[in-house]
Amino acid sequence: MDLLTNSLQSVRLGNHISSTLILNTGVPQGCVLSPLLDSLFTHDCVPWHNSNIFNKYADDTTVVGQVSNNDESVYREEIQSLSAWCSINNFTLNATKTKELIVDFRKSNSSRHSPIYIKESEVEHVSSFKMMMASTSLRICLGV
Repeated sequence: MDLLTNSLQSVRLGNHISSTLILNTGVPQGCVLSPLLDSLFTHDCVPWHNSNIFNKYADDTTVVGQVSNNDESVYREEIQSLSAWCSINNFTLNATKTKELIVDFRKSNSSRHSPIYIKESEVEHVSSFKMMMASTSLRICLGV
């Protein structure tokens, strides 16, 4: 059985089954090999700058970037690099599901952070999010 070419897939919801589609890219959802195949396909998706970290879980990737001396360029270039990697490798980076959590430890954090854009869509700023079965919030990070 060839899992990566002409794979048939349908969705079942209760007693209803969708029509069958032929998949020629990606890994079959629900297949026991899918996590391993995903790891193989994304092994080269790594940060280009050593001050940034990628946390990957299933099909989610979290970018952790440190901004020093008010210079966000390395972080912003990392986001653009990830977006380019996704395009080159036929992955879809869903800008509407993408969130940005900014933790600013400066005493005077009155400066407005410029928005991040992915394919001309502005990334939403949030004060909390869930990742890998854990919840992170600005309140926890700042000890509020």
